[in-house]
Amino acid sequence: MKPQERREGQMEREQAIQINDQLVIAHEAMKKARIAIAELGKQERLELDGPLYDLLLELEWQVMLPLYEQFRDLMKLELHEELPPPTSELKWSDVRLPRGATEAALDDVIMSALTSRWQKVAMIIGVAMADCEKLKLPIAPEMIGARLRFLSHADRIEGVGDLRRWGHSEVRLKDEPISALRRG
Repeated sequence: MKPQERREGQMEREQAIQINDQLVIAHEAMKKARIAIAELGKQERLELDGPLYDLLLELEWQVMLPLYEQFRDLMKLELHEELPPPTSELKWSDVRLPRGATEAALDDVIMSALTSRWQKVAMIIGVAMADCEKLKLPIAPEMIGARLRFLSHADRIEGVGDLRRWGHSEVRLKDEPISALRRG
């Protein structure tokens, strides 16, 4: 199509390339900001990460995707898919532990699976399930997921994301203040 034949309001390829270049820079900057936010304290993470993640999804789905539908060859990034429904809605208050299982035993299993680095909830549940089987604790994965959410809300561990979505959230041991580390 010659420039004079272009329909009014239709974007030219050169314009699309310029816009895409800036969108990719903004997209990468938001992803880096989310990584930095993950290192903050729990309250700051809760305040900052959710809105930033929503903004990232809006950028992808409301701006980048329409651009890529018109100029498919510009799409270099893999856009987030819509989040799946929660893996488990079970709340800790609804859990009834089987005979022989205690909260303390389950907490020991969970805490031994956690480290100081962020790990997917799904990974922790898998490790904890294997440990429960070794200890002959008849615990379901949904119970471990509910306990992880409880421990995070009780501020005994750190969590980011919606912990009901096991593949889209992460947990780690709670950071100890430097003063506590010196004493111990």
